[in-house]
Amino acid sequence: MSRPVLASVDLHALRQNLQVVRRAAPGSRVWSVVKANAYGHGLDRVWRGLETTDGFAMLNLEEAILLRERGWKGPILLLEGFFHADELPLFDKYRLTTTVHSNWQLKALQDAQLHAPLDVYLKINSGMNRLGFLPERAQTLWQQLRGLKNVGDMTLMSHFAEAEKPDGIERAMTQILQATEGLACSRSLANSAATLWHPQSHGDWVRPGIILYGASPSGQWQDIATAGLKPVMTLSSEIIGVQTLKAGDRVGYGGRYTARGEQRIGIVATGYADGYPRHAPDGTPVLVDGVRTGTVGTVSMDMLAVDLTPCPQAGIGTPVELWGREIKIDDVAAAAGTVGYELMCALAPRVPVVTV
Repeated sequence: MSRPVLASVDLHALRQNLQVVRRAAPGSRVWSVVKANAYGHGLDRVWRGLETTDGFAMLNLEEAILLRERGWKGPILLLEGFFHADELPLFDKYRLTTTVHSNWQLKALQDAQLHAPLDVYLKINSGMNRLGFLPERAQTLWQQLRGLKNVGDMTLMSHFAEAEKPDGIERAMTQILQATEGLACSRSLANSAATLWHPQSHGDWVRPGIILYGASPSGQWQDIATAGLKPVMTLSSEIIGVQTLKAGDRVGYGGRYTARGEQRIGIVATGYADGYPRHAPDGTPVLVDGVRTGTVGTVSMDMLAVDLTPCPQAGIGTPVELWGREIKIDDVAAAAGTVGYELMCALAPRVPVVTV
């Protein structure tokens, strides 16, 4: 028998989440963001669940080529563009849309020998201060790109740093609008949070990421609880051992947890080598046989312990949901001091994944 830890990916939920996005941003086309191997869900596994999207957005050229080889003929956007000028022939061959965020990319595009112009997203830095040109350069750069023979359709792009806040995009939107006044151009500004909560930013294309997978861009599930989004990934396992503690007994490495009285705990075949956060504190939520309880003690490489007090019927072989439909990944992440994004992307290659 194989180890019982298992991840499942719900393609029906994925399709439903895409429809939620379309309802939230009517009139905008959708870039489904599938970077980081579709946020840990497996690009090759899930892309067909998103095949009604208008385009796919990602980082890795290899993943873009995979989509083309699987038969996707629609737009593909590389969110950080090409990393080296010698990648441009592949962008040309596979007809990929490139982001341009740096002067060297402008020069590389100008000098490249291409069979046909590439569509370009001009990235403006509106306060994130990672990639992109200063807003005051937008007009000049737009005209410069427009004059290059290797540039086809163009779109203005930015990325909000604080879109999860009620007033989080006001300053950035003001900068963008002022800098591009009079510029007739397509725009792609809205990430997941802006797609849900800032309709004034939607423009021609929205770029949902985390919400496609049923988690909150704010890191708080309650912020999206009524949006109609469904968790796509479930991480599950089973109890493989039971211990009965007496008062004063400690659990796990370092003895972090101490029993206050007699207590049954279950040992679950999941640990940080599977992608579960090692720093999850006592009480991190978990579902045992349909009953919500919490972890106890330090998470080990291959195992963790859970309190069986609320579920005295649980024993060897009892099913456990670490996150998924009932235990929201945002709640696990919040308990562990991180975000759902990280937990999704941290799912270990050794964990078998099935689609449902």
